[in-house]
Amino acid sequence: MAWNNRASVTTTTGVKQAISERNYLKEEDTHNLKDRDNGRSKQASLKNTFHQDKPPPPSSFCSPKLKNILYFVVIREVSQRRMDAAGRDAPVSPQERSSHTAFIDNNTLYVWGGYRVVDGADVMLPSDEIWLCDLNSGMWERREIAGSDVPRDLSGFCGAHVNSTLYIFAGCDTVGYTNDMFSVVLTEPHYSWNKVTDAKGETPSPRNKHSCWVHRDRLIYFGGYGCKTIGQVRNTSSSSFVMDEMSLTTIGDTMFRFWGWNNEVNVFDTRTATWTVPETQGSAPTPRDCHSTALLGNKGYVSGGAETPEMDMFCLDLESWTWTKFDIPLSCSPMGRSMHAMAAISDHAVLVYGGLGTDGNTLNDAWLFNTLKREWTNMNHAHEGKPRVCHTANLGNDGDVVVFGGSSNLCIVADTMVVLRAPSQHHCSNMIVFQMQPYSLSRLCEDFVGKNPQLFVRQLNWLPPKLKTKVDKRVAFFSSLTPCLTD
Repeated sequence: MAWNNRASVTTTTGVKQAISERNYLKEEDTHNLKDRDNGRSKQASLKNTFHQDKPPPPSSFCSPKLKNILYFVVIREVSQRRMDAAGRDAPVSPQERSSHTAFIDNNTLYVWGGYRVVDGADVMLPSDEIWLCDLNSGMWERREIAGSDVPRDLSGFCGAHVNSTLYIFAGCDTVGYTNDMFSVVLTEPHYSWNKVTDAKGETPSPRNKHSCWVHRDRLIYFGGYGCKTIGQVRNTSSSSFVMDEMSLTTIGDTMFRFWGWNNEVNVFDTRTATWTVPETQGSAPTPRDCHSTALLGNKGYVSGGAETPEMDMFCLDLESWTWTKFDIPLSCSPMGRSMHAMAAISDHAVLVYGGLGTDGNTLNDAWLFNTLKREWTNMNHAHEGKPRVCHTANLGNDGDVVVFGGSSNLCIVADTMVVLRAPSQHHCSNMIVFQMQPYSLSRLCEDFVGKNPQLFVRQLNWLPPKLKTKVDKRVAFFSSLTPCLTD
């Protein structure tokens, strides 16, 4: 098996950014970049001298615990054959992907961005399209996003949905790290990108692998890995920014740009297009990236992404801006992890699924955290053969948590000198559904009819139009399920 030498490392600080910046190879290395318009491929040689906006690859996920660890999984999945909106027989569904953004609105799953592996190289997926899946019927639809300000191919961005508008902030594009923000209104008949250029206040520094809470028309961003100028570092508390010692950028003997992790809170008010930095208090999380967040009422929760054997949990009150750390017995906590997914499932509970463990394995466990009892519960589930990392999880109708995409076999091999990743990473395009509560009688009846339409041929025509449309979608959903093997 071929391996790519991704980084030269002199320190070992544990798993923090397991999918590191992909564009740093040896001077001799090249990779094919696919041209999606005409299918041509071109060679791109990546020098070992770094652009000022591109740091050397972070050294943070090189724990000795990961030495010589391989993890490969062959799983059985359910592939769903879908027809496009015009009803043609050709199946249509999004490409497999990881590190995308997804949200559910009106029982429709929206998926944008991410990357996949082609011939051993990471390829960003198109920015000018978004995929919609009707969760009642399981049918996918591709929508084009036009506009003159289409985001460049992004990795590590943060997506957020508020008031029928999708916002994309920061990430790493073809030039380097960015702090640009883009938006697209999803209620318009034709989608179009808009670059936010008239924002007031100071825009946060460029970063990636950060997170966001949506609260009262505000986008509240936390953490990430990125760059700061000397002036910004001097004005930042040492507890708010941890420097990556392997990534200092210099001109001659003078350092002019620093890279590292932060635990900053930055607020963007979508009504006034204004950036602010609230003054927080309490026990804040350590600077981190590749973590996961969830919103419960007026409180934002943060877990993972740190170099701890057990997963931590913090809470930020979004009215008083006070941090709270949950002190949980180590024996009762899940393994520490990054690039996992977390979703609020009730007023006092969150679900955590998968991620990259501190032992280097792609995880398939599910945990519930009760915010009142302040305790973790290991959850038995039917998807233990489906490990995931860099996936998304969203709460849908009837209490279902819908997991989409990600990788099922991210492999890390590390020691004190090199960090390696297998190029045969398997990305997923299927959905996993966690049923978190008993279904209503109405839902049970709809599913029974959907599975057995031949028993109700005459009666289906008697249903009111709105209910018949919903039942017809359930019939389409169950009739399209086809078992298959995925390797």
